[in-house]
Amino acid sequence: MRFVPVKAVEQQDIQAAHRMRAILLRHRTALIKQMRGLPSDAILRSRGHRTRSSVGPSTAAHQRRRAHLVLPDAADRTPSAPARNRRTRPLHRDLHPLIHEAIGALPQDHQIPGVGPIPATAIVAAVGDARQFPNGRHLAAWLGLVPRQYSSGGKSRLHRISRRGDTYLRTLLIHGARAVLRFVKSRTDVHCVWLQQLIGRREYNCTVLALANRNARVIH
Repeated sequence: MRFVPVKAVEQQDIQAAHRMRAILLRHRTALIKQMRGLPSDAILRSRGHRTRSSVGPSTAAHQRRRAHLVLPDAADRTPSAPARNRRTRPLHRDLHPLIHEAIGALPQDHQIPGVGPIPATAIVAAVGDARQFPNGRHLAAWLGLVPRQYSSGGKSRLHRISRRGDTYLRTLLIHGARAVLRFVKSRTDVHCVWLQQLIGRREYNCTVLALANRNARVIH
């Protein structure tokens, strides 16, 4: 029988900080979606200022810039524009970068491309002693980064990833892999050449998952 190891106090503190970060991220996403439906945002769209379709850190910065683009003559053209701006001003203030302050000052001397301080601390807090997994594949399977198997009659069929385990950890590793692939084309080291060849053989998202799977095994 396999027993779940008891987490140390430091692990519990780090996990609490990451849970707070996840709450702040959800709050930021909800604010961005609410701002898109407000009348002041419609005024900006009518004047040619686009709204990004995705929701993420770049979209949050984009929304903060849009908050200062309300034209000075909007009060003359639309009598209720000043009142609308007063209602939306608290939402604009909440979009300031408060997310990473929940994690605190963390070391930056990581050596795995795509695994920064945030995913590193989250995995250490969730896993603790990695020796509870026999090898890196078991850790990747625990994170849901391995293909789901439909094998029968001696035939091995592999489909998309199982998506088991902690969604937050898996999301951090996948986003870290996407950040690495943004700069692969301009580099010629062995790791980037392998990723370029993998993108040529498979589609982009498959390469992202392959790099996230590889990083999980390296972490082990």
